[in-house]
Amino acid sequence: MSSTTQVRESRGGRTKGPARQSRTKGSTASPLLSWRSMQRIKGASFTWPFVIGFAVFTLLPVVVGLAQSLYTSKTSGLGFGAATVSFAGFDNFARGLADPVFWESMLRVSIYAVVIVPVTQVVSLLLALLIDAVQRRVANKFRLILLVPYMIPGIVATMIWIYLYSPVVGPLTPVLNFFGLDVNFFSGSMIWVSIGNLNVWGSIGFNMLILYGALQAVPREIFDAARVDGASEVRIALSIKVPYVQASLVLTGLLSIIGTLQIFSEPTLFRSISPETITKDFTPSMVIFNQAFQVGNLNYAAAQSIILAAVVGIASVIIYRLTNKVES
Repeated sequence: MSSTTQVRESRGGRTKGPARQSRTKGSTASPLLSWRSMQRIKGASFTWPFVIGFAVFTLLPVVVGLAQSLYTSKTSGLGFGAATVSFAGFDNFARGLADPVFWESMLRVSIYAVVIVPVTQVVSLLLALLIDAVQRRVANKFRLILLVPYMIPGIVATMIWIYLYSPVVGPLTPVLNFFGLDVNFFSGSMIWVSIGNLNVWGSIGFNMLILYGALQAVPREIFDAARVDGASEVRIALSIKVPYVQASLVLTGLLSIIGTLQIFSEPTLFRSISPETITKDFTPSMVIFNQAFQVGNLNYAAAQSIILAAVVGIASVIIYRLTNKVES
């Protein structure tokens, strides 16, 4: 009877139950993995527009510029003959590294960055702290107002400030004259102040928004505990809030340095008003533009662009390492 029962049980499918369960688990596992893979692909597909744009408008120009920098073109006779392109190797880079005009403009912009970047960071941090200290409804209004200058295109913002600085039609000169101040915003002693004011006005909104977002991530219980211990709002801001947003300060600082070393549109438009103050070689980007479109030496301009990109990258790495050491 027992053997008969075992045979019936085996025929009834009880012994085949685990095999069926394993097959069932295997059949449900593969669709689960494929579903997860599809979710990853769907999530990654949102990055494709940025990846394509970055490849076409950033990586491809770098590759083309690097290829162009390795060649040189020469025209025969008085320049009316056909240009001959020949491989120059690193001659354009050697010429760029020894070009005093290029490095004078780099030094000029570096000194400007040493002054303007800390000013921008301090003003952005103060605004972020002030907005974080007020009520949420009031903070939203001020946050939008301060972000408006960042949303204005740089060319348009420069034209607006050129109008404001104008001694003929601008409103600032009569107001300063009323208080007995004779200020020429386009003079040699004031031109960097005028450009710096424009850059600070246009960039504090973005930096403030990044810092304000970092402040919102700080647990509010820490502030309550500090107030219970008798800490003032200034003490809370300096000892708690500022250390918490140090990573965001590094990020905004690096972005400000990268943008400042590549400054181009502001001094180019100011040059149309004050050509005796701002020369064609005032900034490294203006030097590169002059070589490419005025002189017509695209190969040398491409080499200077690579050198400028290398300088900006090295400066960013050094500042990032130094700030990390200070944080640790």
